[in-house]
Amino acid sequence: MGSFEVGRGPLQAQRQYGVTKPISTAGPTEADIRRTVELEKLLVDSGLYENKEETAKREEVLGQIDQIVKSWVRQLTRQRGYTNQMVEDANAIIFTFGSYRLGVHGPGADIDTLCVGPSYVNREDFFTILHDTLAGMEEVTELQPVPDAHVPVMKLKFNGISLDLLYASISLLVVPEDLDISNRSVLYNADEFTVRSLNGCRVADQILRLVPSVEHFRMTLRCIKFWAKRRGVYSNVTGFLGGVNWALLVARVCQLYPNAVPSMLVSRFFRVYTQWHWPNPVMLCPIEEDELGFPVWDPRKNPRDRTHHMPIITPAYPCMNSSYNVSSSTLRVMNDQFDIGNRICEEIELNKSCWSALFEPYLFFDNYKNYLQVDIFAADADDLRLWKGWVESRLRQLTLKIERDTNDMLQCHPYPNEYMDASKQCSHCAFFLGLQRKQGVRVHEGQQFDIRVTVDEFRHSVNMYMFWKPGMQIFVSHVRRRQIPSFVFPEGYKRSRPSKLTVQLKAEKCSDGVDDCECGSLGGRCKRKRFAIDDAEPKKPQKQASVSPNRLLFGSPEVANGGSGGTESTCLDMETSPDAQNSDMDLDKNSVDIVQHGSWNYLKMEEFAPTGVSKYSEAQLQQKQFEGRKDVVNDIGSSLDEEVALLEKQAEGDKNSEKTDSSGSQEVSTRLHEIATEPNSAPAMT
Repeated sequence: MGSFEVGRGPLQAQRQYGVTKPISTAGPTEADIRRTVELEKLLVDSGLYENKEETAKREEVLGQIDQIVKSWVRQLTRQRGYTNQMVEDANAIIFTFGSYRLGVHGPGADIDTLCVGPSYVNREDFFTILHDTLAGMEEVTELQPVPDAHVPVMKLKFNGISLDLLYASISLLVVPEDLDISNRSVLYNADEFTVRSLNGCRVADQILRLVPSVEHFRMTLRCIKFWAKRRGVYSNVTGFLGGVNWALLVARVCQLYPNAVPSMLVSRFFRVYTQWHWPNPVMLCPIEEDELGFPVWDPRKNPRDRTHHMPIITPAYPCMNSSYNVSSSTLRVMNDQFDIGNRICEEIELNKSCWSALFEPYLFFDNYKNYLQVDIFAADADDLRLWKGWVESRLRQLTLKIERDTNDMLQCHPYPNEYMDASKQCSHCAFFLGLQRKQGVRVHEGQQFDIRVTVDEFRHSVNMYMFWKPGMQIFVSHVRRRQIPSFVFPEGYKRSRPSKLTVQLKAEKCSDGVDDCECGSLGGRCKRKRFAIDDAEPKKPQKQASVSPNRLLFGSPEVANGGSGGTESTCLDMETSPDAQNSDMDLDKNSVDIVQHGSWNYLKMEEFAPTGVSKYSEAQLQQKQFEGRKDVVNDIGSSLDEEVALLEKQAEGDKNSEKTDSSGSQEVSTRLHEIATEPNSAPAMT
C-alpha cells in the first residue's frame, strides 16, 4: 500500500475521467488513511493475495503455453506448404485478461488467456489440432472444449493452474510480437466470435487506462469482489455480475472520486449504486461508432437494448452491455445488498462498526420461506462437471420464465453456490432458488402462482443437452425453509443466528407493512407433493407429516436430442432502484442524478428514460404471457393419488396412536380436503 499525505491526493483531478465531471476531488483525511490500512489488513488476513511461489508458477505456466501455441502455428504453417521463411516467421501470442490482467486475482483463481494467431489458422484448427496436442500432454488435465459457447473457449488445467483459453485469428499472415491488441486494426475482417474473444483483453486494457489510480482501483475492486462473493451476488451465469462487471462499476466510482483512497472508494461505491436509477447506463467513456460497422449498445437503434435492466457498458469498441444477463429479480437482490453495504459503511465511518461486518456471509436459507431445489446427478465426477455447467447456465432462464409467467409477481433469487450431498452414492450437486411474492403487493387469501408449466418447460430445455450421457439426471422440487436439507449447512443442520443488521432490516420491513419477514421454524419435514408457495408460517410448532423432504416434483424425462433447448428471455420492469439517504455532504441524490443524466444526454437518448423502457417491457411481457399460456393436463393425477394414499395411511396410523399430537391429524385432514376440492389444479404458489 502506498503512503498518502493527509488532505492531499495524487492530484489526478486536473484530468477529467469518464463522461461527466467528478462528484468530489477531495483527498483522504487521517481517518480515511487509517481505515484504508485496516481494510488492506483484513484483505490480506482473508487470504486474497497469492504468495510469491504461486505467482512464479503462473508466470511459468503462461510461458509454457506461449511456446506450445507458437509450435502449433509453425507446425500448421509447414503442413500447409508455406515457404521456409514463413515457417520461421510464423507466430502466435498469448495475452491475458480478466482478474489476472487487472491484477486482482487471488490464490487458486483461473487465468483468462487469449491466443492470437495468423489468418490461415482458424478456430477449427484450435479446437481440433491444438486440442489433440494438449490432450496428449501429461501436464494437462480436465481439458474441456466448449466450441459452441457465446465466446468459444477451451478449459484446462496445466500443472495444476486453471486456464480458460480463447482463440482469435486476425487478418495478418505474420503476428508480430509487439502486437497492440487495443488498436482497432485487429478487428478488420473479424467475425463476431473473434470480436468477442478479443474484447476481453481490449476491455481490460481500457479499464486500466481510464482510472485515475490503478493502485487504488485494484485494492477497491479486490474488496468489492470479496464482498460480492460473500453476499451471493457474484455470478454472471446466474444473472448477477461477474468479474468484468464489478470492475467496470468500481472503475466508474474511481472516476467520480479521482483523489479518494480505497476506504473512501468502497464507501462511495455503495452510496452511488444505492442511489443509481437503473436502467441509466454505467459508462467509462463515450460510446463511439466506427466504419467497421460492428453493432454497439444503443437503445435508439436496437429494441433489445431497451429491455436491459442494468446496463454496464464496456469501454472498448464495439461497446456492449456486459450485464445483459441481469433480470428484474437479480437486480432487486443486488439493490438490497447495495443498501445493506451502504448502511454498514456509514456505521464504519461513524466508528460504530468495523470492516469485518461488511463481509458477513449472506444467510440465504434464512431469508426466504420457499425454495426450489434443483438436484443434479451424473455417473461420475467428470460427467457431473459437464452436466452441472450446462444446468447452471440454464438457471437464469428459469428465473426469467418464472418472472414472465407470473407477471413479475413471483420473484426468484437464484443462489450461485452449489451444494453436494456426500451421502449419495452417485455424483451429485444441488442449486437453490429463493421464491417470494413481489414486496408491497397484496394478494387475496388462497391466491396461488401456478409455475408447474414453467418448471416443466425449464426441465425439457435442460434435457436438450447435446452431450447428454446415461446417468445425467435433473430433479426439481419445492421445499420450505424448515425442510432445507442438512448438507447445505457447513456443520450439519444448524442455522446461524442472523446479524443485528439483518434483524433490524427485517424489523423495518415489517413496520412498513412488507410481507415475507417472518422467521420460520427449524424443524419439520415436507408434507405435500405440491408446488404451492405459501408465505404464511405456523404461529406455533406443529407435528409434521412423516414424508421425505427430498421428494421430487419433477423427474428427469427421456432425453431429447437436437438443439440447445434455449428459451428467449423476457425483460421486465427496470425501475427498482431505491433512493437511499445520504449523510456525506459531497454526495447527494442530485449529484448521482447529474452523473446519470449526463450519460443519457451525451447519448441523446432522452426518449428512452426509465418510464419509456418500462412501458416497452410491460407490453412485451403481456405478449409473452399470452403466447406462453397453456392448459396443464399431465403429471398431476398420479402425484395426487399417491399423496392421498399416503395421507390416508398416515391418518389411520394417527388414529391408532395414543401419543400422536392432534395438530398432526388436523393437518392431514386439512390436506385431504384440499386435494378433494381441487379441480385438477397444478402445483401452485401462493
